[in-house]
Amino acid sequence: MQLLKWVLNLLLVCSMLQVFPLSLAQTICSEADRAALLGFKAKILKDSTGSLSSWVGKDCCGGDWEGVGCNPTGRVNTLALQIPERDSTLYMKGTLSSSLGSLQFLEVLVISGMKFITGPVPESLSNLSRLKQLVLEDNSLQGNIPSGLGRLSFLQTLSLAGNHFNGVVPLSLGNLRNLVMLNLGRNSLTGSIPSSFKNLVHLQSFDLSFNLLSGFVPEFLGQFHNITFIDLSNNQLSGHLPVSLFNLVTLSDLSLSHNQLTGSIPDQVGNLKSLTSLSLSHNKLIGPIPASISRLQKLWSLNLSRNGFSNPLPAISSKGVPSLLSIDLSFNNLSLGTVPNWIMDRQLSDVNLASCKLRGAFPKFRPDSLSSIDLSSNLLTGTISTHFTNMTSLQKLKLSNNQLKFDLSELKVPDGISSIDLHSNRVFGSLSSILNNRTSSFLEVIDVSNNLISGTIPEFTEGLSLKVLNIGSNKIAGQIPSSISNLIELERLDISRNQITGTIPASLGQVVKLQWLDLSINRLTGKIPTSLLGIHSLRHANFRANRLCGEIPQGRPYNIFPASAYAYNLCLCGKPLQPCKGKKQEMVQ
Repeated sequence: MQLLKWVLNLLLVCSMLQVFPLSLAQTICSEADRAALLGFKAKILKDSTGSLSSWVGKDCCGGDWEGVGCNPTGRVNTLALQIPERDSTLYMKGTLSSSLGSLQFLEVLVISGMKFITGPVPESLSNLSRLKQLVLEDNSLQGNIPSGLGRLSFLQTLSLAGNHFNGVVPLSLGNLRNLVMLNLGRNSLTGSIPSSFKNLVHLQSFDLSFNLLSGFVPEFLGQFHNITFIDLSNNQLSGHLPVSLFNLVTLSDLSLSHNQLTGSIPDQVGNLKSLTSLSLSHNKLIGPIPASISRLQKLWSLNLSRNGFSNPLPAISSKGVPSLLSIDLSFNNLSLGTVPNWIMDRQLSDVNLASCKLRGAFPKFRPDSLSSIDLSSNLLTGTISTHFTNMTSLQKLKLSNNQLKFDLSELKVPDGISSIDLHSNRVFGSLSSILNNRTSSFLEVIDVSNNLISGTIPEFTEGLSLKVLNIGSNKIAGQIPSSISNLIELERLDISRNQITGTIPASLGQVVKLQWLDLSINRLTGKIPTSLLGIHSLRHANFRANRLCGEIPQGRPYNIFPASAYAYNLCLCGKPLQPCKGKKQEMVQ
């Protein structure tokens, strides 16, 4: 979704720059426009992009002023300063100067991805009567959206996404009858979607996602006959899905997930003949999934998870939804028993059927395309040892909370897998089969907690990329190997509720990205090494119920964790417990 926004904006800027080239060497810019640009520059306190360092000399239209374009009469009509959202090193810090409102001939204003431009949108921008494109996304702008923007009657693109705007969406924006793209997503806007938006009949892209909007999904959306993209996800919208919405034959992407919508999916959903992606997850929708969904010839992604949908699933023929690649029906009131043939027989990339009351042996999917499988929280039994041998594209495997019973040493997974979650099953055997000198560097998550795994923790070789290692609640014995220091990417380590002995290795302090550490309910002895003070990112630690003794490392966060994190040990002392004998309790560092 973010990629789509980035592409839209990039195409927008590129097309405008072709019409209004930045380099017009024969044109001397207006002194008034130059002064307005320098007014903007003066309010930028730091510019790690280096763009504004090119703003020198008297001719802002000569092609040397980065991001500035002019028309043939020497008036600035383009100001485009944009950073790719993934580049975390480049930014501008400051505020938007009201002098921008003096650029009377401005048609394109793009100041995007600067991260630390704060403060309000200047009211003076409402004076830019020729403006067609206004993109101020992914900054840190705040306050209310100025109602005066509704006077920019030529505006075709308005994006204020990814800021800190609050308050209601101004009714005046409904006056922007030429709008093709409106994106106010990723802010903190409240209230309902303005009824005045019914005037925006030329909209092709409409994004209000990740706000705090309430009220209903408006019926008038069904009048937007040119629209291709609607994202109202992650709000507090309620009520039923308006039937009018499902008559938009140009709509390709619809996301209403993470709201409080009720009722059922209208049978008219089959009318959305251009639909490629439908996400209605995390709502309160009920009833059966309509059979008309099989008519969606272009649909490749269907996410209906975390609702109250119930049986029966529609009987879909081999020709129904022929483009489907990803399906998520997890956590509804479905009782499937077995995976339907119309899912089993397709070349899907993602199958998510968690908590669908699947029973019996693990289903045999087509192996050549699957990249993600989630069949967690079902009633699957038996073994899975050889099911994934030929799944060369598999990256994520989640089968937690089932009744699978097999020897871990017999599990064969492809080299490119990045996540294995088998927690809360009946898996036995040793860890050495998935943690050895052949373990792929792609593997980032291992969760085999709450099983029957025995043996010891194997040595960790260099080059591993593990971020999560959860082996808690098993029957693992032996010591924590000092080679734990090789897990330089590790963020979460849980070895609790096992039979681990020996001391906590000092080398654990070299795992500096660790945020969660749980060593509780084992048989560890000795001290908590002071080397752990080097883990500055730690947010949670638990050493409870071991045989540890000595002074708790006296530095944050160890001396401010709750006392329960150290309870039921032999003789730990120091903050947050009682002072060590012979030592005067010091203040929290």
